Amino acid sequence: MKRHLLAADLADMPKIPRLNFFNALSGFKGVNLLGTINAEGQTNLAVFNSVIHIGSHPAYMGFMLRPLTEPRHTYENIKANGHFTINQVHEGIFRQAHQTSAKYPAAVSEFEACGLTPWYTSQLLAPYVLESNIQIGLTFEEEHHIKANDTLIIVGKVLEIWVPENSIGESGHINLEEFDAVAVSGLDTYYRVKRIARLDYAKRPNIS
Repeated sequence: MKRHLLAADLADMPKIPRLNFFNALSGFKGVNLLGTINAEGQTNLAVFNSVIHIGSHPAYMGFMLRPLTEPRHTYENIKANGHFTINQVHEGIFRQAHQTSAKYPAAVSEFEACGLTPWYTSQLLAPYVLESNIQIGLTFEEEHHIKANDTLIIVGKVLEIWVPENSIGESGHINLEEFDAVAVSGLDTYYRVKRIARLDYAKRPNIS
């Protein structure tokens, strides 16, 4: 037995339940912290569940950004200096990562407020999260406006990647389970990652 929901039913749902419902509807998502810094050196850190792979050669990644109807420090900082970092969240830091979603004033660094450590390399201006196991540094490439709901897709070109030693298999796979990566359903429910199987590359069967 399934429940049938029409557009009118969804429109009648209270705001918060509707928000949670749609964030969970597409399934489990990766959890990442985006690190940025403004022209005055003020750092910012924000948790995102919308990071996406865009291309591998050259390497591009992106993320979804809500409408600019209120200050978006991550966006403002990226536009100011062109750099940002993506830092994978694991079990050891998921509570601190979740806390970064609170609405801190621009003058407050989520790194300090949430007990995480900024770390810099020579390749880019934006801070990494030292405690993260997988860190990716990017430079802003382009943005795309989604007219349907006024959101944005921000695209970055990958400049450097930091991963644990011996974490990349011969096939290029990374065992995320080994590094306690977490997934999220909705905006606030976190799950452990457990591998079921690795399947062969799917090919079209010969049909006579």
